Amino acid sequence: MEMKQPPKTFAGCTDYYFEDCLARGQSDRTVEGKRSALRAFVRWCLGEGIQRPGQVTEVHLEGYRRYVHAYRQPFSRQPLDIATQRNRMTAVKEFYRRLRRCGVFRTDPAEMLELPRVPRRLPGTFLTVEEVEALLQQTLLHGLTGIRDRAILETYYATGIRRMELAKLDVDDIDLQRGIVRVNRGKGNKDRRVPIAKRACEWISLYLESVRPKLARIESGQALFLANNGLRFRDRKLTYIAGNYVRRAGIKKRGACNLFRHTAATLMHENGADLLYVKEMLGHADVSTTQVYAHVTIRKLREVYARTHPAATSQPPHPENRRGAHHG
Repeated sequence: MEMKQPPKTFAGCTDYYFEDCLARGQSDRTVEGKRSALRAFVRWCLGEGIQRPGQVTEVHLEGYRRYVHAYRQPFSRQPLDIATQRNRMTAVKEFYRRLRRCGVFRTDPAEMLELPRVPRRLPGTFLTVEEVEALLQQTLLHGLTGIRDRAILETYYATGIRRMELAKLDVDDIDLQRGIVRVNRGKGNKDRRVPIAKRACEWISLYLESVRPKLARIESGQALFLANNGLRFRDRKLTYIAGNYVRRAGIKKRGACNLFRHTAATLMHENGADLLYVKEMLGHADVSTTQVYAHVTIRKLREVYARTHPAATSQPPHPENRRGAHHG
C-alpha cells in the first residue's frame, strides 16, 4: 500500500519524508539528524522567499551550498567543519531524490548537486597498552562505583563498541561463558556479535554480583550498566566517566569513549589483525571506513623503515671524523 501523497508544502513534504525513512527501518537517531539538517535548509529557503519545496531549482541549491560554506556559528564565529557541511547537503540531496522516487516530484533539482569532499583523516589518538593499564588501575580507588566503572571501561577496551551501543546493552546480551557480546541496533540499526576478553567478563561478573543489585530498581529493566540513579546510562554520562579516568591517570590525550574504540582497533591491527576482522569488530558498513586504521600503525612502519631505508641503515660518521672534517 502506497503512502498518501503529501501536501506540497515544506511541512507536508518533510513529514512525509521522515515517515518514509522510519518505515524503511532507519533509526530514530538517524532521522533526527536528517530533521535537523532539513530544518536549516527550510529556514534558508523561507528567508530567500521560497515557499514550497517544488520551487527549488539547481541555482537555489548552489546558493544554499555557498551559504553553508560561508556560515559562521553564533558564539564561536567558526565555520562549520567540512563533514557537517557535507551532512547538511547530503540531507537535502537525499530528500529530493527520495521524494522524486516516491512520485511526489517529477524532477530532482539536487541530482547534479556536488557534495563537499571530506578529506580522509587519521582517527583520533589512541592509548598504549601501558596507558590503558594505568587508567584502569584508577578505578580501584572508588569502591563499588569503581567496580562498575572498571567493568564499563574493560568492555570498551575489549570490544571497541560505540558509546551508544554500550548504553543499549542488556544483561542477556553478554555471554560470559563463551565470551561474546551481542550488539543490538548498532549504527545503521544493524545487529552483530563480537568477542570479549576473559578479563572483561570477570569484571562484568563481579559488577553483576556485587554492584548492580544495589543500584537496580523496577525502572532499571534489563539494562546491563546502571547509573547511580538506577537507570540506563545517557551518552554524556558515559563520556564523563571515561574522560575522567583518562585525566586521573595523567594521560594528556584527547578523547573519552572513542579513545578506547580507536585503541582497540589500532592495537588489533598493529598486532596483525586483518582489516576485514577489525571492520566486523567495529561494525563498519564498508571496509573503506576501516581502512583509515591502516595508516596509524607508525610503530610497524618505523620498524620496517629502520630495516630497509638506506638512510636509516647506514652508519653515521664517528664524532672524531666529523671534527676532523670541520677543522680541515
